[in-house]
Amino acid sequence: MDERPTKDPEYLSTLERGLKVLRAFDAAHPEMALSDVAAVTGLSPAVARRCLNTLVALGYVAQTGRRFLLRPEVLAFGSAYLQSMNIEQVAAPPLQSLRDQTGDSASLAVRSGRDILYVCHIPTQRRIRLGAGVGTRFPAHATSMGKVLLAYEEPEEIEKFLAEGPLARMTERTVTDPEALLARLDLIADRYYDSALDELDYGIVSVAVPIFDPDDNIVAAINCSTSTTRISQDELVSTRLPLLREAASTIEEELRRWPMLARSLKRG
Repeated sequence: MDERPTKDPEYLSTLERGLKVLRAFDAAHPEMALSDVAAVTGLSPAVARRCLNTLVALGYVAQTGRRFLLRPEVLAFGSAYLQSMNIEQVAAPPLQSLRDQTGDSASLAVRSGRDILYVCHIPTQRRIRLGAGVGTRFPAHATSMGKVLLAYEEPEEIEKFLAEGPLARMTERTVTDPEALLARLDLIADRYYDSALDELDYGIVSVAVPIFDPDDNIVAAINCSTSTTRISQDELVSTRLPLLREAASTIEEELRRWPMLARSLKRG
């Protein structure tokens, strides 16, 4: 998440705490006791308890004995975004065409802090090692879309990204050296694409291109991803890159028709 505006007098810390509690639940923490929630969020037990009690009363969290877990009602937040921003109407058709032509999964993602966040995803019909879907997050530096999104940020934003912490090693091929990542980003900025092989997980190869808004700001990236048993990295790039660039052009044209979506995708 972006850094909080600490000096904004209109900023509601109570809302921030409630959202922090909601976001604490994930695959690693599907069900937690009060002490777990406090530990994960960094909130005091008293504050965490008040947040949980409020979320239970509103129907977003369920309580079973001393343990808490999310309820389906939280899906309303994600569906509200998808419906109000017309993301499926804009991105799904070109991504579906990509999937149909290649058999690869095809996705659109934005940068969210140190991660990428999937906003639209058309899955492959083949079984893959690492599943993804709308709302999935992966470390930006370990993905082709993440590096594409970083490559067109301002230099100070890239410096901030690198200063926020070490680059986690997902595999032996993950770029974890800051200087090596900077060199990779320079290359991407020149050629307008990136390809990743075994960087996020073994057996996965992908290629990604940027999506720009009408003012030439980077707002998203799209990719094709598949198993290394199907295709080599060189062949993936040579065959998928023209298709990805065609899909990106289609989405960018749609963003001109839907300026509200373009504004929503753009990082603040």
